[in-house]
Amino acid sequence: MGNKKSGCLYIVATPIGNLEDISFRAIKTLNGADLIAAEDTRHTLKLLNYYNIKKPLISYFEHNKRERGNEIISRLKNGNRVALVTDAGTPGISDPGEDIVKLAIENEIPVEMIPGPTALIMGLVLSGLPCGKFCFEGFLPHRKKERIKRLESIRCEERTIVFYIPPHRALDVLRDLHSVLGNRKSALCRELTKKHEEVIRGTLGQIIETLSSRESIKGEMVLVVEGEKTPEPMPEDRLSSMPVTDHIEHYISSGLNLKDAMKQVAKDRGVSKSDVYSEYIKKKNRVD
Repeated sequence: MGNKKSGCLYIVATPIGNLEDISFRAIKTLNGADLIAAEDTRHTLKLLNYYNIKKPLISYFEHNKRERGNEIISRLKNGNRVALVTDAGTPGISDPGEDIVKLAIENEIPVEMIPGPTALIMGLVLSGLPCGKFCFEGFLPHRKKERIKRLESIRCEERTIVFYIPPHRALDVLRDLHSVLGNRKSALCRELTKKHEEVIRGTLGQIIETLSSRESIKGEMVLVVEGEKTPEPMPEDRLSSMPVTDHIEHYISSGLNLKDAMKQVAKDRGVSKSDVYSEYIKKKNRVD
């Protein structure tokens, strides 16, 4: 781990649930650190006690990262070896770990990474969706208006998309995803590596239906959603006999939302989107 005269910041990945999912190197690093900076010291203490690691602990989280970050840098400059851990998984992923890494680099302090568990990769692999290319969105905004705006910006993303979903907003987030992205194939991974680990696979609509039937929703979740698929244009020989509304329904059933379905129909037929919309409204009003 280097000598005492040269401080180093160690980014240490810890288990996301099962305490046995930790590397020998991570245990060795924690044992050799002068100080461990943790998101929640009470949570981390359980892990340290499990492996009989006795080291000084300080908290480092979103609301104290500015003042505590400067304190950590000062310790590092004085030659201390500081290990940074988060409550679960890899520091720096959707937590303030990225800030202290940046600060250490700016102060020319060595940074080493001890790799290990991360929920987003586990969820991605378990989803059964394409893993070769993906993007990670983390937690979506709390406010609905901002959340919708963010989802609109990634609506055309063709890669598999990974989100973190808090249990208390799960249904709200899922409904917004369904509304903006359409009824795409997805996988909701809950309580990963824990006793009640669960993976719910299906369309967004099916996952919403499953969760809606439950009295409560517990545990942090990883949601994996397939990227946008450009539908094959409707063959010309079918267009001549197909009403515009059926044409729209065809694309909705393939996973597109209403807006995108109308756009594709207009493209297939070589007409404007306003013409397609007008025809759709006429039919809807006749039915109503």
